[in-house]
Amino acid sequence: MEMRRKDKLMAAAEVEDVLKNTEYGILGTYGENGYPYAVPVNYVYKDNKIYLHGTNASGHKNINIRQCKKVSFTVVRNTEVIPESFNTKFQSVICFGDIRVLEEGKEPYLKLFLEKYSPDFMEEGMKYIEKAKDKAAVYEITLVEKTGKEKM
Repeated sequence: MEMRRKDKLMAAAEVEDVLKNTEYGILGTYGENGYPYAVPVNYVYKDNKIYLHGTNASGHKNINIRQCKKVSFTVVRNTEVIPESFNTKFQSVICFGDIRVLEEGKEPYLKLFLEKYSPDFMEEGMKYIEKAKDKAAVYEITLVEKTGKEKM
């Protein structure tokens, strides 16, 4: 999808930086009832793929992913409301891709979350992963499109 406001288009290198260094994103799925379902999630971006983790229990996200593999993923950072000009500064990236559940070899991907979110607790984190890995689900989104927009 082509962006309407070309003056706000973010450079490719900045898109990569936003995806690598933003704390959380919003996963959008197609709901079984026809409504979109968007949920905030921690994530890791690596090699043009987004990794998510969660439980393998049956909830909205898992039901929707089984029904439709096409998803959107949005991140926003550096927001600042400018009240006197009725405006907001921001950087955002919207991605579209296909999601799948990784059935085997989850540990290296779970370790990526430790490296991003808990780098000072790797040893404890690896013990936690070892205990929780059987109940954990790791999702991989292969990106087919990503667009960055900013007003700074």
